[in-house]
Amino acid sequence: MEQIIDFITNITTVQIIDIAIAIGIILFLRIFSGTISYIIIRMFKIKEKKAKNIKESAFYHPLKVFFILLGFYLAIVFLKVPLKIEPEMMIIADRAFIIISTMAFAKGLATSFTPKSSLYKKIKEKTSKEIEDSMFDFVLKIIRIVIYLIAAFIIITVFGINLNGLVAGLGIGGVIFTLAAQDTAKNLFAGVVVFLDKPFVVGDWIEVDKFEGTVEDITFRSTRVRTFENSVVNIPNAIISNASIINWSKMEKRRYRTNLCIALNTPLDKLENFKTKVKDMLQEREAIYDDSIIVKFDNITENGLNVLICSYTDSVDYSSYIAERENINYKIMKILKEENIELAYDTKTIYVKN
Repeated sequence: MEQIIDFITNITTVQIIDIAIAIGIILFLRIFSGTISYIIIRMFKIKEKKAKNIKESAFYHPLKVFFILLGFYLAIVFLKVPLKIEPEMMIIADRAFIIISTMAFAKGLATSFTPKSSLYKKIKEKTSKEIEDSMFDFVLKIIRIVIYLIAAFIIITVFGINLNGLVAGLGIGGVIFTLAAQDTAKNLFAGVVVFLDKPFVVGDWIEVDKFEGTVEDITFRSTRVRTFENSVVNIPNAIISNASIINWSKMEKRRYRTNLCIALNTPLDKLENFKTKVKDMLQEREAIYDDSIIVKFDNITENGLNVLICSYTDSVDYSSYIAERENINYKIMKILKEENIELAYDTKTIYVKN
């Protein structure tokens, strides 16, 4: 406090002018940071006519932060000699300037590789159509992580930390870390396998382990699935890579199958008429594949005559499939009633000895 009072009482006119110039530098770059950033981005986007799109660029806000920071840094450098700023303070200012600038540009570069960026859309348009969005997003996540890692290493070097010593230290502690993170490492590698094999993508209806639902997201560690109870379950990728996966979304058709047990005393001519009418009914339905229809007298059991009815329908989604099953069942019951055929039940005859 005494030093500040002493500085104020002994300040010269030249120092006041220098401080005013420094404040002017700060205010100038603070006021015009947006304009300068706009001009720089505009130079790289000559074809872009909308100012709104330029201001929504990934680098617009990081550039504004940089120029505001640059104003403070230039002011400090300008006042270094007039105010006799200590070298230690200048080192702190230099480090702060480099660290914040690195973080700002890393943020802008990483934002360029997000689904909302214009760069993402351009890269997506030029890449192969066979690459799914989930695979593309996974690669972009890796790129963003690499960007932040590079920024972190730059910041570490600013503090004068020897990376060779750091790497050696990581090598010694790596064994302990690896043992502690075995499950995480398995899930990460399994996530890569999931993307390479592509057993499913975001939006698919899958069944894996004890869970069934729609895939909402695939991350490095796990896959998020929304179940039909509307709950969300995160399944580790290590479990997925070692489990049998049923991808219901890949179905081209669904099978309708039922077994009817008809009473033993049913005349064979009625049985034949029933089979014919059921087959004709299935052939008349537009959703049924004609070449898949099977209506056969399948077996004779102790309870009755077994008739197998089987066919495939193009009603793939669950709700339409259930509706199709219901309609077929109604038709079959109607035919049974028309032919006066009764279904058999599990019965037992008990003889009582007097």
